[in-house]
Amino acid sequence: MDAQGRGRADDIDPADQWVLNPSTGEYELRLTPSAPQSGVPRPRSATPAAAGARAAGRPARSATLPGTRDVPDVVPGPRRRRGAPAEEEPLPGRRGGRGRTKPKKSTGKRILVWTGGTLAFLLVGVSAAGYLYYQHLNNNINKISDDGASTGGFSKDRAINLLVIGTDKRTGEGNEKYGDANSVGHADTTILLHVSKDRSNATAMSIPRDMIVDIPDCPTEQEDGSKKTIAGTDDVRFNTSLGQDGRTPSCTMRTVTELTGIKLDHFMVADFNAVKTLSTAIGGVEVCLAKPIKDSKSKLNLSEGKHTIQGEQALAFLRTRYSVGLGSDLSRIELQQQFLSSMIRQMKSEDTLTDPTKVLNLAEAATSALSVDSRISDIKKLASLGQEVGKVKTKNISFTTVPVVDNTDGATVLPTPGKAKQLFETVKNDISLTEVKKQAKQKEAAKLKGTRAEASEVRVNVYNGGAPAGSAQETLNWLQNDVGVIKSSQLGNADKTLSKTTLAYDPDQADQARKLADLMGLSASALKPGEGNSEETSQGVSAMVLTLGKDFKGAGVPLNGSSAANLDVDKSTADKEKCAS
Repeated sequence: MDAQGRGRADDIDPADQWVLNPSTGEYELRLTPSAPQSGVPRPRSATPAAAGARAAGRPARSATLPGTRDVPDVVPGPRRRRGAPAEEEPLPGRRGGRGRTKPKKSTGKRILVWTGGTLAFLLVGVSAAGYLYYQHLNNNINKISDDGASTGGFSKDRAINLLVIGTDKRTGEGNEKYGDANSVGHADTTILLHVSKDRSNATAMSIPRDMIVDIPDCPTEQEDGSKKTIAGTDDVRFNTSLGQDGRTPSCTMRTVTELTGIKLDHFMVADFNAVKTLSTAIGGVEVCLAKPIKDSKSKLNLSEGKHTIQGEQALAFLRTRYSVGLGSDLSRIELQQQFLSSMIRQMKSEDTLTDPTKVLNLAEAATSALSVDSRISDIKKLASLGQEVGKVKTKNISFTTVPVVDNTDGATVLPTPGKAKQLFETVKNDISLTEVKKQAKQKEAAKLKGTRAEASEVRVNVYNGGAPAGSAQETLNWLQNDVGVIKSSQLGNADKTLSKTTLAYDPDQADQARKLADLMGLSASALKPGEGNSEETSQGVSAMVLTLGKDFKGAGVPLNGSSAANLDVDKSTADKEKCAS
């Protein structure tokens, strides 16, 4: 029986609409509400296995299970009223035989594809119609051990952290022409995807491949099943966390956790061939160029304006860096994020979600192209993860990159002091980079209603009253260097430990307090107005008193649970179209 016959017409996945016609013994794709079988064979029926085989360019296989006879199952038609004829004509004025209105177009289970540079990322919310096709897709999936580096798996009741790794491994037909044909496959493009606990927002944070990091010791399962611990190294390029010395994706996971403090749930890995396969499966991705690009390295040659690209051309676009921006890998990351944003918009459109051919092609391409950790190497688990990610609205999916500064060698970069940690803490504490909690923000603004001083006019002394060691100095550096509160000092530890951060001030400093509360994301309850709450500085002027409590999460990380929309990092959202320049 099909999904509509089960009474779930409001949430139908196109792949769930394969039904067995008892008259022909073949599966058919039904895109209209259930109706009695007429007994007349449809001219273009096909089994799900055959559909999958066509998508993959292989001959169709029988849907008969091993050890059984080729006898079609019987799928009953809809139940009719007692005494009614088998095929009843609809009554005048009705839209169906039983007065049912035509169901609305289903958005289906959300399907989300990300492909970037040498990265490809696909979550397919699709259930297989037929055991053999389901097994076929499962057998496509290449699984790799997480070696205990993950949380053990995502959960629907908490935030999700997924590491998407694109390697520069040249496997696949024609990819040897890109040079370094024997590459072991380094972490060439890496994105940490954080999906909030309430599924209201997501942050996709790119990690530059040439950023200098420390790689920890990595317990690793070898191909023969044996265990080996690969020794860590300090002050090396991030991309060597994969491939180098036999490191597997679990080592990249450990490296990201050590860098950011964020424990990861899963990883997905893709190579060059995956980029070409996935972009072709969805019929291409639209990109926009603010100027013509002719890159001799990537072989991309496109005129100014909009283009729909796929296959080799999509890979060329994502490998381009010398002809855009500053010609660095950071410029290439911007191209990747633009490409991903466009792909997300396309994948969330009805044109894709309700096209059964695209759904089946994507299922085939994704399961063949990607390698995933062993805890998620099953279609049902991938579909469940895809549904969770798909709940996030496009306008609340933010792209950003770890803030970096040039290293002295001119070839590598370093995390920007303060800013990088601030971003890591923001993501770790499940705080959005977009404005998603408007009601809470409006209530907070009402409590803090009034004028604001300029940042340069704010005077404040900072104490550590229970925050991690060094927090007062970290906050001072952020206040002075990042937000312009130059009239600030840090005076060590407070006299007592506080569970909550507070800001004490005199009545005539209210405008300064409101400004600092805006900058730090302090709630109204953190403000302590009153006579004599400020301190006199060495210059004989009064300064507010900021005491960092145990709830302090990092310099610049909001303490009121609101968004970090004013975070000083480059960011964009998936709903906005940008043109490469």
